[in-house]
Formats: sequence, C-alpha cells, structure tokens
Amino acid sequence: MTIYNGEMGALRRAQERERVAGIIARAMPAEGCGPAIPIAPARGPSVAVTPNVVMPDEKSETGYKVEATGWRGFRAARAIDVFDTLDQREAVRARKEGRDPVPPFSKAQVTIARHYRDLVERHDAGGMRCASLEARGSGGGSSGGEFIDAYLATGIEIQQLRQRVGAGAAMVVRRVRPSARGKATASIIRDRDLIDAVCLHGKSFREVLDGHGWTGTSRNIALLVDALKLSLDRMLGKKSGSRKNSSLIS
Repeated sequence: MTIYNGEMGALRRAQERERVAGIIARAMPAEGCGPAIPIAPARGPSVAVTPNVVMPDEKSETGYKVEATGWRGFRAARAIDVFDTLDQREAVRARKEGRDPVPPFSKAQVTIARHYRDLVERHDAGGMRCASLEARGSGGGSSGGEFIDAYLATGIEIQQLRQRVGAGAAMVVRRVRPSARGKATASIIRDRDLIDAVCLHGKSFREVLDGHGWTGTSRNIALLVDALKLSLDRMLGKKSGSRKNSSLIS
C-alpha cells in the first residue's frame, strides 16, 4: 500500500478539485441561456443561440416576419461544433493582424452542413426505434406508421444530399512528391469522406489529412477547405465551380 504524506495528499486534492471544476465549467450552459438547461459534461461547451420563428404579418411585403423566441426571453444552447471553432480561430487571427474577421465558410454552407449532420444523427437514432417496432411486430399503431414515414423521408433527403456531393475526390494521389504528400501509403480523400469527417465527426482538416496519410501543411489544409466549400455548395444545389487544382497536388 502506498502512503502519501500530508503535503502530497493536499496537492492531489487540489489538482482533483481543479480538474472537476474545469469539467463543470465546460459543461455549463452559455451565458443568457434558460435556467432549465442542465449542466451536462457529455454535451461539452455550448454557445447561446436565439430561436427564430416565422410568423404571419399583414404589414410585411412578403406576408411574414421573423420573430425571436425563447422561454421568458432566455436563449437556447447549442453545442459548439467544428464551424464554431474555425470562426473563433479566425477571430483570434484577425484580432492579432488588426483586421476584420472573414469566416472561412458562408452562413449558407454552415447551415447545410449542420442540417446534414442533424439529419444523419436523427436517422441513425431512428434506426434503433425501427428495430424495436419490428421486434414487437405490431408496428406501434398509427403513431408507429407516422414515425416510419418520417424515418424513410429523412433517409431519402440524406441520399439526395449525398448524390449532390457526387463521387469526386478532394485530394488525389498522382505523381505527388513524398515531401508534399506525406506517408507512402497516402490515400485518396473523397468529398464524401471529407464531409462526413468534418460535419458528422467534428474532425479538423489536419486530422483528416493525417488519417489518409497526408502531411498537415497549410497548403494541403487550404486545398481541403476549398474542396469542402465546393461540396457544401453542391449540397445547396449550386453548380460546382473550379477546384483551383485542389484534386491534384504536384
């Protein structure tokens, strides 16, 4: 049995208090959120967002208006994702360089990326309920049928978004210098792989490169950023523009 003296024991207790305090601080809802939102370590850091709703408005030219909502004026909480992290890094970089920040992705691109992520997460979670309904054999009555219809519709929308992205590649290994490529086993990074890694799994561009055997140089990262922008534009239904040679590294 290991025996610790009083000084070492006090140090360990202080370190443990600091560790737990850090976990709780990261799990706290963002400032301005409602008091009913719990402290949730599994959720991770969050940002405060204002829910909006479209309301009829006879005075508006369009007949509608957008109103901010929220329980008793409080804001909602949303878990920080990779796009928030990229925006924060750009803000820090811009502040150091004395310029206005330029978000790496447009609002439309971020919106479709998050929409795709939410669809996939909801569809994956729904698959478990479908299995439960099949196991019971009853289909769950009318409510079960409505759920199955919604589940199938979500799957169709996911497939449509993926078809828009296509089967292209963001990074192709073709006569690439080892110093620019990385490992000898560097593999193709397909657009779908890139979207799923960043949007669904929250991986950084450097992690995507490393996972496929590429070096995490600023040039390779810039090429992946460009490829992701084009892929998200295709998800939005826009015609794909020039890749700026992002599919060939030479």
